[in-house]
Amino acid sequence: MHDGPRNIIPWKAALYRVTSKEEGKRMSRHLQIELDKLRKKILALGTNVEESVRLAFQALQNRDIQIVKQVKDADDIIDQQEVEVEEECLKILALHQPVAIDLRFIVGVLKMNNDLERIGDEAVNLVNKAQQLALHPPLPINFQFDQMSRITREMLRDALDAMINMDTVVAKRVCASDDKVDEMKVDVREKVRHGFHEHPDNAEALIASLGVARNLERIADLATNIAEDVIYMVNGEIVRHGGTQ
Repeated sequence: MHDGPRNIIPWKAALYRVTSKEEGKRMSRHLQIELDKLRKKILALGTNVEESVRLAFQALQNRDIQIVKQVKDADDIIDQQEVEVEEECLKILALHQPVAIDLRFIVGVLKMNNDLERIGDEAVNLVNKAQQLALHPPLPINFQFDQMSRITREMLRDALDAMINMDTVVAKRVCASDDKVDEMKVDVREKVRHGFHEHPDNAEALIASLGVARNLERIADLATNIAEDVIYMVNGEIVRHGGTQ
């Protein structure tokens, strides 16, 4: 008579353990589905940003002001995508409370999302400078913008590839390239400074040229941020500001 009530308790506990385990598996599967959706959204954003930067470089190199509207229209789409990615991240954090590598992935996506949107803004700034330069005759100064643009675009492409493949080797290569772009911006600044003395009538074009160098450097910096976030997502290492914490 006394055995029944005592036996029911471990039976309920065992059922609770089984139910909890199944619920945990179900929630884990659902989390992975949500993470896959998030991954696709951030990759779509990266693709659009890369295309905007390509068009901005084309406008600069070809003095093609017809491209300006394309880049500005694309920026509206990029801004909307950035909002959607952030909302998706916050939803996953609230509903699933992920830990370990899943949490690092979401934190990394949030940071990349912001950097990609800012690269889109820099592409708009770049076409605005291209538009200004198109109003003036070409300057008799070799700023090496073709080379600077090529390196910057390669950095962005490699940063996105590193993000897609979670490849820290490629990510570190992006980080190593940033100094070269910084050096080239300093070179442009010096040429602009001398240009004010040698070509004072071209002051507006010189100022716009310096702005181009700053925009390119900023895109390279943001690409480096994305690469550093890949390293964080994979290894849990914070490598910004030149060190590991």
